[in-house]
Amino acid sequence: MGARRWNTTIDGPLTEGALRARLEALGYRVARYEYAPGTVFPDHTHGVDKIDAVISGRFRLVVSGHMAILGPGDWVQVPRGAVHSATVLGDAPVVAFDAIRV
Repeated sequence: MGARRWNTTIDGPLTEGALRARLEALGYRVARYEYAPGTVFPDHTHGVDKIDAVISGRFRLVVSGHMAILGPGDWVQVPRGAVHSATVLGDAPVVAFDAIRV
């Protein structure tokens, strides 16, 4: 699992709209969520391919035993059936996109 990072040189300025457009162009339906500091999602799975993408804040994501720390503009693909967990890091909320393959 490798986190993808927004590259302002290639992708332009990071905005919520630009990140949403990027994920939608990849064929994902995008929903926006805000998670309070201290939020923990224990190990779980989904029956769909998805992407977790961060707009603001910091998120620790573990997918199939591989950990990534995500910040603004970072995203990770989570294959259907993959065991994963997530934790909001720090004192700021995480604003994130949960994108599923349509």
